[in-house]
Amino acid sequence: MNILDKPVSVGGPAALFPDDRNGIEQLDWSNIGDAFPIKQRRAYLNNASIGALSVPVVAAVNRFMEDVRDNGRNAYPEWCRYAEETIKARIGRLIGAHRDEIAYVKNTTEGLVHVANGFPWRDGDNLILPDIEYPSNVYCWMKLAARGVTIRWVKNRNGRILADDIRKLMDDRTRLVSLSAVQFSNGFRQDLEATANLCHERGVYLNLDAIQWAGSLELDVEKLGIHFLSVGGHKWMLAPIGTGYFYCRKSVLGLLDPPSVGYHSVDSTEDHMHYLLEYRANAGRFEEALANFTGIWGLDAAVRIQLALTPARIESHILELTDYASAALQRKGYQIVSSRAPGEASGNLSFKHPGQDAQELAQRLRDAGVDLAVRGGNLRISPSYYNDSTEIDRLVEALPS
Repeated sequence: MNILDKPVSVGGPAALFPDDRNGIEQLDWSNIGDAFPIKQRRAYLNNASIGALSVPVVAAVNRFMEDVRDNGRNAYPEWCRYAEETIKARIGRLIGAHRDEIAYVKNTTEGLVHVANGFPWRDGDNLILPDIEYPSNVYCWMKLAARGVTIRWVKNRNGRILADDIRKLMDDRTRLVSLSAVQFSNGFRQDLEATANLCHERGVYLNLDAIQWAGSLELDVEKLGIHFLSVGGHKWMLAPIGTGYFYCRKSVLGLLDPPSVGYHSVDSTEDHMHYLLEYRANAGRFEEALANFTGIWGLDAAVRIQLALTPARIESHILELTDYASAALQRKGYQIVSSRAPGEASGNLSFKHPGQDAQELAQRLRDAGVDLAVRGGNLRISPSYYNDSTEIDRLVEALPS
């Protein structure tokens, strides 16, 4: 029997926390594609939109649901302890953080709102924001106008956001820079080191929307000096919709006033009649109530797979695929929109045909079993670690010259 076909057993904590969770320990680069059934049906190259789910991720979700079905609340203390200690520690390993700096969120926007609404703004403050951001990293800042906070827009240079242009907008009332680590529309990869160094030099906080980075590119938040970072699990993390994590650097934990609080935000979680608003000493203070354990079990499986494959190897594989696709598409007459310069390329590759409509091409590809996205009038592919060059070949073959 294939390791991925093993039946899921039930029966309390022993089944909920097995030593080998759905054969993840036996997955490697030689068999990782077998863990994604979608490969048998489609050439799925749209992981920057909604990532495909693997057999281990779905099995982990099912395991948790079956535990509740068969045992109700009986394992609740174990759920909490496992999610707080073990899973958060693994997420921390993935991005170079400590588990106490991690909070669960349902999407990237929730983490961004923690910063926008929890930051100690003063009337007259300003923040810096690129002019090509995804709406999630725009509206929460626009709402601050009522508090006297203004946005200074960094103008993109042909889709690129440069640290020097950010510097020119800073003054003594600039409190924060918020940007996407990778731009959704064109795949531009921000120079995080240069941007973080600039922010530290000027005493400005750095907040990242990292949903287009995490799961595809290697990241070390401690080394870079990132202050805040938000990631939804449903894209490159290849985790269930409704999952994600928020990173708050330990040294700035007390800077944010949690905008939404509940009984999970405080230390006396189980003492329900002891009304003492003393926040937890870690990022868990941002988790106001019961966590989405069902989804978090799936997120854990996704994180475990990435740790097994290693973030460095994942990044290398994905960049090799986009390089391969870039060359093949250009040979067929397509124009590459995404920057392929060293340090600026990511897993998102945008391209276009000078004489063909992008939506019509996307429909033609869907009919041929190839999935991608259309962003800003361009076609965008986003292959993940389970994809391979044969799927790129299938894409190119299905496109007209």
